[in-house]
Amino acid sequence: MKNRLCEMLGIRYPIIQGGMAWSSDGTLAAAVSNAGGAGIIGSGGRTTEWVIEEIKKAKSLTDKPFGVNLMLMAPNVKEIAEAVREEKVSFVTTGAGNPIPWIDKMHKAGVKVIPVVPNVKLAKRIAASGADAMVIEGMEGGGHIGKMTCMALLSNVLNEPCPIPVLAAGGISDGRAMAAALLMGADGVQMGTRFLLTTECPVHEKTKEMILNATDTDCVVTGFSRNMGVRCLENAFTRKYLAAEISGASNETLMELGTGTARMGMKEGDTENGSVMAGESLNVLNEILPCKDIIEKIIADANTALANAAVIKL
Repeated sequence: MKNRLCEMLGIRYPIIQGGMAWSSDGTLAAAVSNAGGAGIIGSGGRTTEWVIEEIKKAKSLTDKPFGVNLMLMAPNVKEIAEAVREEKVSFVTTGAGNPIPWIDKMHKAGVKVIPVVPNVKLAKRIAASGADAMVIEGMEGGGHIGKMTCMALLSNVLNEPCPIPVLAAGGISDGRAMAAALLMGADGVQMGTRFLLTTECPVHEKTKEMILNATDTDCVVTGFSRNMGVRCLENAFTRKYLAAEISGASNETLMELGTGTARMGMKEGDTENGSVMAGESLNVLNEILPCKDIIEKIIADANTALANAAVIKL
């Protein structure tokens, strides 16, 4: 496929992999890139040394473009950003902070910048700021979420032509959803949960099994009433957290309850006491496959959906 996103990133298919904390390493990023998408190393919660090692690992496994996700509120974000510039990574995605001050710094090192945005106001700022593209992320996705759905965001952001490529994210797990996003005017998609269930993903096998067995009603959102929502699968941790949230616990107490749980759930496989972050489109996630097979299926299913849509007349 040829569109402005593929041409800008130098990739075959308009699919980028979400930069998921404790889930996205150099091996996964390289596998997604080798399959025709754009892989991303997730730096959230990681040391600068780990990020550098994973960038070098990805470079040893692929000659295709890949990126790094920057959590802008991380205490070591300046060091990680410097490592990204020194290593000449193709692009960064950004979240949890204001990306605009970082755009010029990254561009001077030849690194493209793709902020993740949750609303129209920020999307307009990003489009005018010199960013190379943007990801508009709906609340259907796993992990930290905003308050708008993916379809509503697409409708609002793409109400008028956007000068930079727009990727849709949030609950997109198969080719039909990708086709829907493209028909609404998106230039591509970002998928996170779909790539958790790959042979190359380092997520614990118990965690993968929990996601495989999950159904549509198994997702809950913690912290939503405090404007710090996180979507994950229901377990002992989420029940404890939500009970504290509903009873009026302070934000500090809630932050303490959540500290370290992502590592427990995604890396260590503690599916009861850890946070297992996953999006809402769960029933289409029914097998663990190599990234190459997953992307080929996504593209085939998207093409079928687009062909069917072309013959529909209202």
